[in-house]
Amino acid sequence: MSQSRETIELSPRAQHLLRTLVQCYISDGRPVGSRSLVKASGLSVSSATVRNVMAELEELGYVCSPHTSAGRQPTDKGYRFFVDTLLSARSWDTDQFDALELRLEAGGRTDELLGSASHLLSGLTRYAGVVTLPRQDLRALRHVEFLPLSGNRVLAIVVLNESDVENRVIETDRPYQESELRTLSNYLNAQFSGWDVQRVRQSLVEAMREDRERMDQLMQTAFEMGEKVFNDEETGEDCVVAGETNLMALSELSDLDKLRELFRAFNEKRDMLHLLDRCLSAEGVQIFIGREAGYRVFDGCSLVTARYAMEGQPVGVLGVIGPTRMAYQRVIPIVDMTAQLLGAALNQTR
Repeated sequence: MSQSRETIELSPRAQHLLRTLVQCYISDGRPVGSRSLVKASGLSVSSATVRNVMAELEELGYVCSPHTSAGRQPTDKGYRFFVDTLLSARSWDTDQFDALELRLEAGGRTDELLGSASHLLSGLTRYAGVVTLPRQDLRALRHVEFLPLSGNRVLAIVVLNESDVENRVIETDRPYQESELRTLSNYLNAQFSGWDVQRVRQSLVEAMREDRERMDQLMQTAFEMGEKVFNDEETGEDCVVAGETNLMALSELSDLDKLRELFRAFNEKRDMLHLLDRCLSAEGVQIFIGREAGYRVFDGCSLVTARYAMEGQPVGVLGVIGPTRMAYQRVIPIVDMTAQLLGAALNQTR
């Protein structure tokens, strides 16, 4: 992410003081006064000089003062300056990378690895960790099997790629016998085994729309059942979230109404998925600070993301959601490293 022209035009002293102010505020959460800033910055300047620089930064929108007599704290724009300077100079810690690699080893199922990555992000950062499932158009159907449940419900066991198993409960218009379901699954497997999921879904939708009157009863029932299993709601990109309750302990997000909105967003996932989907086409670490996300529910929050790849192709996004007063210097490399390691583990699992 490039710095704005306004940022570049800040004097080196102003940039240094702004960077120091953000670091101090992230560290203790209190507005920073001019005397404290002089001491923390290591510059040989007076408090009066610092106050003048802060007034300039406040006028430009980088800092604000919560009270007339209080010190300053960074705005979203101030955090953006801080993050952009971090991104240009970030580096991985080799020991930390090795430790993460041990905790995200290949060998498990895809859903287990995604869950491990989400919990790993949450545990290391103490924020909420999120990982999107690999894009469905890169997942091949191997086998589907139906089992009867109580009432008008059927369990669909879907095998994707070589060993990924997903269970989905679908509602039907009547009870089905096990023998009927076996016939339906055999038909769908004969028609679609080896196809990618997106192609299966599109074929079912088009067939049901165009050829319903020409289908025999078996084909119509099988396609209706398949459409329930592979519809957009069930197979659209989803995500695994861990550590949402970590956010409850943060003073910045302690407002109950704010927390309710956030937890609703975690449960519904729609806005979150739209935001993460924007990151899939972008290289490197992406950071949304406050209103940059474009969704009101994320005001006061930051989202740090990176995409992960399988066989050289980006297929999903992972990240961390926390307050704007986030320890970016620590979170950014954790997210970056976890994305690299998750992709490597998934490639070994395939």
